[in-house]
Parts: sequence; structure tokens; C-alpha cells
Amino acid sequence: MKIQPFTGSFTQQEAISDAAIDAAVEVLRTGRLHRYNTHIDEVSHTAKLEREYADYQQSTYCLACASGGYAMSIALQAAGIKPGETVLTNSFTLAPVPGSIVNARGAPVFVEITNDLVLDLEDLQDKIKSTRARFLLLSHMRGHLVDMDRLMDIVKTNDLLLIEDCAHTMGAQWNNRKSGNFGLASCFSTQTYKHLNSGEGGLLTSDDSEFMARAIMLSGSYMLYDRHGAAPASKVFDDIRLDTPNCSGRMDNLRAAILRPQLAQLESNIERWNERYKAIEKRLAKNDAIRLPIRPPAEHYVGSSIQFFIENISATAARDFLIANKQLGVELKWFGDDDPVAFTSNHKSWRYINEQSLPKTDSALSGLFDMRIPLTFSLADCEHIADIIVACAHHR
Repeated sequence: MKIQPFTGSFTQQEAISDAAIDAAVEVLRTGRLHRYNTHIDEVSHTAKLEREYADYQQSTYCLACASGGYAMSIALQAAGIKPGETVLTNSFTLAPVPGSIVNARGAPVFVEITNDLVLDLEDLQDKIKSTRARFLLLSHMRGHLVDMDRLMDIVKTNDLLLIEDCAHTMGAQWNNRKSGNFGLASCFSTQTYKHLNSGEGGLLTSDDSEFMARAIMLSGSYMLYDRHGAAPASKVFDDIRLDTPNCSGRMDNLRAAILRPQLAQLESNIERWNERYKAIEKRLAKNDAIRLPIRPPAEHYVGSSIQFFIENISATAARDFLIANKQLGVELKWFGDDDPVAFTSNHKSWRYINEQSLPKTDSALSGLFDMRIPLTFSLADCEHIADIIVACAHHR
């Protein structure tokens, strides 16, 4: 039977809710978009978002800023990175992660990944020894969590400063502990394709008061740090406020107003994403040509995208597979292509970083395909999409 093309959009997010639109319109009518432009005793939307997200994340402090990449960069700076200092990070990630390291004047050194798309902990230990790195910027790329118990043993043994990139794991957990609550700090994104949508935006959380005071000053608080919703006590800023540069990257009240109603719906949306993920996963798993990453029982993931492998596929065959799916309306990304396409790239195309040998990563990425799962897809849509992928894999 001939399979029918899929006609939906892989970039169409759900509409912003009426509650979020009303909140945004209210901000626009006041004209007070800047987070510090408030009446006497008024608490801004941005400060309220910081308090609400800190409570959701079960973290002491939260800073709302301009993007997830900016959050990573100032996190490294607030943690005390020195010019040229090594920062270990995943070899499978997106360009803003090494970009944030370079922006903080650090030197990215990539750690290999496993065939299940998580950090290779043996290679991590080797790289710690060979580089004597103090920093690990751990990217939970595409929502896959490494064994966080084993990782934290390594972190503690080697006195690593762990910063988590949780752009794809907002709301995820490892053994009932929220992703982002393991290290010194965690960074989240509210870019359109993430779990909360403000177009651009970021959130930085931590339980360390001095770290967060430095991050708040770096974000461009001037001397208005007492207007933050989840900040350390004013006395923590006594010296930090004079010793820390202003590297403006604040979130504004308009974006915060859009985000607050979405945060209230996040847990229900996680359930919806996972229903769609499992509908696709179930059908893909029936095809012997397709391998899915193993998701450990300790991992409570957020299935806003799905990844799968076609083992030993050539570059030509991979491109043909992409085209075959595209002709039937399914938009896949291939991480094995050395030529970057839109949001998708790999370490070989980041020429601002010293070239590094990563054979395990290259082998894994050569057959790795990736697909967004927007909540605008119905469960029937997801089954239809999976059937197209399977058909294309069968006929390649």
C-alpha cells in the first residue's frame, strides 16, 4: 500500500495562550518593558518569573537572562574561569555550547559520547587527567541524561565545577532529582523550540549565593540586584557589586510575562510530549534497520525530540534517506554531515576551536538522525510520521 505524505509542519509550535497574550498586552500598555522599570513596591514580571522558576526547579536562586547561551557564558565567568582555561564538554552538542565557552574566553575540549548519545565517562576521566580541567559544561543534548550517580562520583573525586546545560531537559529527572540540580549551576533556554517559548530567553539556577551574586551583576543589574525575585541577600553583593563587570544580557518583562503562564502548564505538556515520543518510538522499534538509544529506568525524560540510528549507513545513503523522508513530508536532521545545515552541526565545522580527534563520536554521529516533536502533532500524526520513516528505512 502506498504511504500518504505527511502535510504538517515540524516548526509550528502551539499558539501562545490567551493568559500569556493578556499578560504581554498588559506589559505593552504600561510601556515598562525593562525589568527594572517598575513603580514603587511593584514586583516586575521578570522578578516573579525568577521566583516561580526557582520554586519549580527546587533551586535557591534563579536569574532570567537573554538566552540559554548567555546563561552558560556568564555561568562560566561567575564560576571563575580564567582566559584560555580548559572547559570539558560533550562532543555531541549544538553550536551555542562551545560558543559560550569561547565567549567566556575558555578553551573547549570535547569528551567522547557513547552509542546512546551520552557522555563517555571513561573518556571523561582520561580527559580530566590529561588536561587537569576544573570545569565540565555538561550538555544534556537532545534530552539524554548520562548516569548522573556515576558522573557525580567523578565530579566529586576530581573537584570539578559542574555546570549543566539543561536546554533539552527542563522538567527531566534522574532518580527523582531534577536535571540541573546536580552541579554548581544549571542553564535553561526558552528559545522557541524549547519547553517554554519566549522566542529567545534563558534561565540560570544555583544554590551558591556568591556565584549567583556574580551572575546577577554580570547580567547587567547595575545596583538594582534587590529587585530580583530569587537572589541572594543584599550583603552578599557588598564586594561583588564593585568587582564584577556589567555584561548586559537581561530578560525583559515582555518575555517574562509570556513565560509565566507557560511554566504553570509545563508538567502537563511534558506528559503530552512523552505520549508522542512513545507513539513514534514504538513504531520505529519494529524495524530492524533502526536502532533507538537506550533510555535507562532512572531517567525521566522529556520527549520533545527523538533520535535514532541507521548503522553503517554511507554519507550518500544518509542524504538519500533525508531526501526520501522530505519528499513524504518528514523533516529529519542528520548529525553525520560535516557541512552544517541550519541548527545542525558537529565539531568538524567549528573551526574556531582546535581540531580534535573523536573517533567514537564520529562513528555514532555518522548514522544519527534527529527529529523535532512539536505539540501541534496529534498521536495519529506521530504514528503516520513513524510509518514514513520506517518505509524509507526499508526501501533505502
